[in-house]
Amino acid sequence: MLKQRSFLFNVKSFAMKKFFILIFSVVLIKNVHGQIIIPKVYTNLSPGPKGEIIFDNDGLKLTSFSAPAIYSLQNFYQAAKGSESGIDFDFKLPNFNGTLFFGLIPLNDVRYPVPFYSKTPVAITAGKASINIRKDLSDLNDIVAWGQNKKGLIGYRILDQSGKMIYEGRVAFRGAGPFEVVNTIVEGPFVSKVTTEGCTVAFTTSQPEALILTVEYLSQGIKKTKDFPETTPSKKHEIEIKGFFPATEYVYRIIVGGITYQFSFTTLPKPGSRQPFSFAFASDSRYGAGGGERNAYGVNYYTVRKFMSLASMKNVSFFQFSGDLINGYCLSKDEINHQYANWKKAVEPWAHYMPVYTAMGNHELLMYMFPDDEIGKRYMLDKFPFDKESSEAVFAENFTNPENGPKSEDGAPYDPDPKSIDFPTYSENVYYYTYDNVAIVVLNTHYWFSPSVSQNVLTSGNPAGYIMDNQLSWLRTTINKLEADKDIDHIFITLHTPFFPNGGHAADAFWYNGNNRVRAVVTGNAMRTGIIERRDEILDLIVNASRKTVAVLCGDEHNYSRMEITPQTKIYTDDYNGKKITLTRSIWQITNGTAGAPVYAQELTPWTESVKKFSVQNSLVFFHINGKSVKMEVINPVTLEKIEEITLKEQ
Repeated sequence: MLKQRSFLFNVKSFAMKKFFILIFSVVLIKNVHGQIIIPKVYTNLSPGPKGEIIFDNDGLKLTSFSAPAIYSLQNFYQAAKGSESGIDFDFKLPNFNGTLFFGLIPLNDVRYPVPFYSKTPVAITAGKASINIRKDLSDLNDIVAWGQNKKGLIGYRILDQSGKMIYEGRVAFRGAGPFEVVNTIVEGPFVSKVTTEGCTVAFTTSQPEALILTVEYLSQGIKKTKDFPETTPSKKHEIEIKGFFPATEYVYRIIVGGITYQFSFTTLPKPGSRQPFSFAFASDSRYGAGGGERNAYGVNYYTVRKFMSLASMKNVSFFQFSGDLINGYCLSKDEINHQYANWKKAVEPWAHYMPVYTAMGNHELLMYMFPDDEIGKRYMLDKFPFDKESSEAVFAENFTNPENGPKSEDGAPYDPDPKSIDFPTYSENVYYYTYDNVAIVVLNTHYWFSPSVSQNVLTSGNPAGYIMDNQLSWLRTTINKLEADKDIDHIFITLHTPFFPNGGHAADAFWYNGNNRVRAVVTGNAMRTGIIERRDEILDLIVNASRKTVAVLCGDEHNYSRMEITPQTKIYTDDYNGKKITLTRSIWQITNGTAGAPVYAQELTPWTESVKKFSVQNSLVFFHINGKSVKMEVINPVTLEKIEEITLKEQ
């Protein structure tokens, strides 16, 4: 019998320590009869009389916490209205006072368009502000010739009363006074899901509209265009482009509100071409200390932009970003969408051209939270209904990733009802993609995440790091497929949680200080396989059963480390009495959680001697692929110091 105060083990969980600057509302989930529906995979939960969730913690009734939301993206998307002299903003926030910086965005003569802010910001009072275009953005300040063209694009940045950055947005206008606000691309466009014949371009507009994306191409030396029209008006747009040639750059443009947004994408080379290319890898860009852009409402805007700038300068073909994009741990969908929007705005100028593939980490959690003030604990679990409010569903709404992963954990032996949806989706958070002779396999180590289940199993849930059965089965199938693919020479596995933590997460990750008793709990039943056994199953698959896997790319720990995992590496405690794996070859674990989160120092672990490099610098990792050769280069994007350069795999 599990008791309320009897935990599986003691763990120093960062999730228990670092809460919340802002608290947001719980969205109520009801069926047609007004009753909250509790997913069958959870235990000891019941609907409360006022729409709350009640957790029966071994006789102690805990109520889900809620509070009014502060911001919504609609506060910003719908705020602007034209005036006689410029633009009036009403953010529908009567208690908000702060500062609005604004400036014109040139689109024609720059590759990476960003606002050039005016030296005369305006005050936001009671949620309202006004900018005077004719006075502050005319004559020598008219860098886009709006006075001549009678249209333009303005970027603005909102700071609260303390100087903290809240949001950075855009608004398009036409006229010369009076001015009219017109439909605007407020997010994107982002190039994603690139193939040998095209890509998907994703973006968000302030108003619903069916738009046309146009691609320029050459045919027998003659410039031609091909249109890709939408049929249904929407604010959210994902336009698939296809029918073009491999390894070719194409210009694409979208006209919205009379403003032309023009960028380019490059199709993938033919599989197995084996031409040299590079890609970048990083993780953990949630906000950091130091003020200013280092804390842009959930995101370290400063370091993300440094990382993207250097990646672009090094001409990478894509960027893999593996979790903890934002501060997260949100109670409200509005809140997590706001933080995601700020992250996407940080990468946006460069993501107009190259894909940035994303994975989930622990901070991507959208959750229910049950405070137990008596002992100072908070119990957390993935939000529901799973198809609309789960962390996974909201992640898929915000990012455009491949959809070739498993469906969910539904259908597994522990699924309580094969006829219903009992688990969150894996869509766009577990997947793989290829570029020439490289395959990147993206896993989710925080699926159906319950940070507190490792200490108190009464709600059921999945602890940090644990890979459940269906995801493991999909990984096995995918590795076998890639091993048999003659065009693939190198496989990289990326996941947020390290197999072997070295600085900040020895108490959890795939290790939990050597405690194999940690595992997922479904409908009150612990899974048969413990976390260390599951780690070993994955290692057996990607090391012993794979000849192509070069490295595991992970984050979570806010430092950079390069560890060589060899048959001689000590991977157990001295008193571990479970089944042990024997590795037949060596691979690398590259941990890089340095994209802005507060740093962690190195910890002593059984495998410390296998750690070949450890640094707390901001570190952008580049993989340079040249046929059968893989070289790695690590550079600090802030100082441009080269941290190390090494060959991971010989020709």
